[in-house]
Amino acid sequence: MEKTSSPTPGTGSSAYLNALTVEIEKKLQRALASPTQRRNLLQELFADNALEVDDRARGIIFSREEDAISPVEDDADGQLCFFNLLADYYVRVPESGKQILHLILQLWSQSFASHIFFLLFHKWLFEAQLDNTEVLLRFSSALVQGATNVFWIDIQTNTRRFQSLFQYLLDEVALAPMRLNKIPVQAQRELFLLLSRFTLFYNSVDKHESFLKQFPVFLNAFLVGGPADFFVIEVADQLQKLKVEPVLLHYLSHIKVLQGGIIRHFPKSKCLTLN
Repeated sequence: MEKTSSPTPGTGSSAYLNALTVEIEKKLQRALASPTQRRNLLQELFADNALEVDDRARGIIFSREEDAISPVEDDADGQLCFFNLLADYYVRVPESGKQILHLILQLWSQSFASHIFFLLFHKWLFEAQLDNTEVLLRFSSALVQGATNVFWIDIQTNTRRFQSLFQYLLDEVALAPMRLNKIPVQAQRELFLLLSRFTLFYNSVDKHESFLKQFPVFLNAFLVGGPADFFVIEVADQLQKLKVEPVLLHYLSHIKVLQGGIIRHFPKSKCLTLN
C-alpha cells in the first residue's frame, strides 16, 4: 500500500479507512494494467494489509469522535492488523468495498488475489445478502482457497499472525449455523475440512467436540465414516505435509488428547488412529 497523507486527527476513522480503501483500489488497478508487475503488486498489497496497525494509526482510528469505530480485539499475539479494521469496515459500509471486489474479480486467477479477498472480505461474505448462487459459490470457494494459503504462511513461519481469522471462521461461522448456512453446502464441507487441518496449529482442540457435531453431511460418508473420520483424515494428511519441525512437534503434542476425545465422544468412528 502506497504511503498516503494520513488524515489529521479531526477527520475521523471513517475518512482514514476510506483513504486506505482508495489506495487498495489504486494498487489493484495498477496490477490490472501491468501484467509483468502484477504478481509483485498483489504480493505487496497482501503484505500491506497484513501489517500491524502502528500507534499513530490507532490514535486516529480509535479517537473519541462520533464516527470513530470501537477497538477491535487484538488476536492471541496482541496484534491488530489493517485487515482486522478493513474487514469490519466493509461489513459496516458495504458500498466502500464494491470497487475492490470488482477489481479482485478481474484478477481472480492471479497469485495473492484469493489471499487479499480472504483478508478483506472474510466477514462481509457472511453478512452480505447475495442472491446469485453462482457468485456466492465462487466467493465461498475463494474464501476457502485464500484461507488455506494464508494459514500456510503461518505454518511455514511458525507464527500465528492470522489466528484471529481462524478463530472467526471457527467460532463465528462453523459453530454459528446462522452464518454457516449463508454459504452453499459444498462450501460448508470445504470449510470444515480446512478448519480440521489447522485446529491443532491454532490451539483449538478444546472445541473439537462442538466442531465435529456441526460437521455437514458428506456424500461419501457411507464409505469414509462420520465427522471424526473426516477430521482424522485431514489431520493425518496435514502431518505428511509439515516440513517445519517445531510445527510438527506442536501437532504431535496435541494428538493424544485429541484421540482420547474423539474415541470418547465418537466411539463408532471408523478411523481413529493418527499415523
